[in-house]
Amino acid sequence: MNAREAHNEAQRRYFATAEKATMTPTGTPYVRRQVDELVRFAHLEPGQRVLEVGCGMGRYTLPLAERGIRVEGIDLSAPLLERLRAFNAGRFEIPLHTGDVLDPPEPLGTFDAVVGFFTLHHIHDLPTTYRAMAGLVKPGGRVAFLEPNAWNPLYYVQIAVTPNMTWEGDGGVLGMRRSPVFEAMASAGLRDLELRRFGFFPPFAANRPRGRRAERVLERVRILRPVLPFQLFGGVRPAE
Repeated sequence: MNAREAHNEAQRRYFATAEKATMTPTGTPYVRRQVDELVRFAHLEPGQRVLEVGCGMGRYTLPLAERGIRVEGIDLSAPLLERLRAFNAGRFEIPLHTGDVLDPPEPLGTFDAVVGFFTLHHIHDLPTTYRAMAGLVKPGGRVAFLEPNAWNPLYYVQIAVTPNMTWEGDGGVLGMRRSPVFEAMASAGLRDLELRRFGFFPPFAANRPRGRRAERVLERVRILRPVLPFQLFGGVRPAE
């Protein structure tokens, strides 16, 4: 078993240990905002064909489909995809692929965009994976991911105190910094690289109207911007 296979197997075991609340589909304002921010950031539009990497149980897949996006999902874990099918309950036609994005589910240059939510920090080899993802989008297509901010210390507290979270499973948060992610995107030939941060409060506050209003104010405070909890990484495959 090579390093990639060993890493993928460890990730399958990690997500098979228990159904994590942070992966369960919900319709909360907290989750809707995360989806809306990525949709705007990646310029996604209804009718576009989009591949979601690491779709899990569909926490973000289903909201993308609700917005009219022709989303497909790929995940290492077949049991998680079965849970997605159950949550979907036949509402949307969402093709699902079991496997690694390094083994493309579709011909190259097929998708308008490749996206993911809290997936990059679970990936073993960012440069190799970005090259595979860049090949899956059409010329002019985008690759965009929403990830934790490595500079926000609360993620490390969360890993330490949350049941079913481990450093082996989530320690990749440490690599979610501008330099390594931009280097991986650039090595894949992506251009117009972008990074944008947002958010502030955990769900119990962000789901309340007053919390959401306060969050928008705090996001504009310059000294806080480097440690805002969520960050969007994006790049474009150059037009041929």
